[in-house]
Amino acid sequence: MATAPKKAIVPQAEPPAEAPVEQTLPSIVESVAETAPPSASPPMAETAPPPASPPVAEIQEKVRAALEKGVSESRAAFAKAKASADEAANAFEQSFAAAKNGVVAINAKALEALRANAEANFDLMKATFRVKSLSDLVALQSEFARKQVEAMTGQAKDIGALTQKTVAEAYAPIKDQVAKSFKIAV
Repeated sequence: MATAPKKAIVPQAEPPAEAPVEQTLPSIVESVAETAPPSASPPMAETAPPPASPPVAEIQEKVRAALEKGVSESRAAFAKAKASADEAANAFEQSFAAAKNGVVAINAKALEALRANAEANFDLMKATFRVKSLSDLVALQSEFARKQVEAMTGQAKDIGALTQKTVAEAYAPIKDQVAKSFKIAV
């Protein structure tokens, strides 16, 4: 059979004796002062006042000055960032305009090459109808092929040079702006 744990019996202290009612407040203070140890701190009335804290108005003025300084610095930084963003947008606009003009020029050059090649092919067809012998046809075809290779090589060089020029013109404003931005930032 299980038994419950036993509780420890703690003797209870006697209730404190009640002080006589006739005692007055000054006599209670004197009795406490007599029983206090000699190393106890002096009564509260004799303590030094706490150090004076700065006035609230002075703290508010310092906080206001710090906030105004932060706002003015933020405005200056925003103005600088806005100017930089405007310059970057202008550089991109110039770059896109140069790229657009370059692409138009490249397309015009490619259409011109296409037209020249088409005319050369039509001229070859006309010439093949006037040929009297097979050897003349082979010579005509060989001459046409040689001229077309030369023409296409020249056209490819022209278009390549125009493409390089377009890329350089489109890249220059952005390159200048990036260099200027890093120069400002550093």
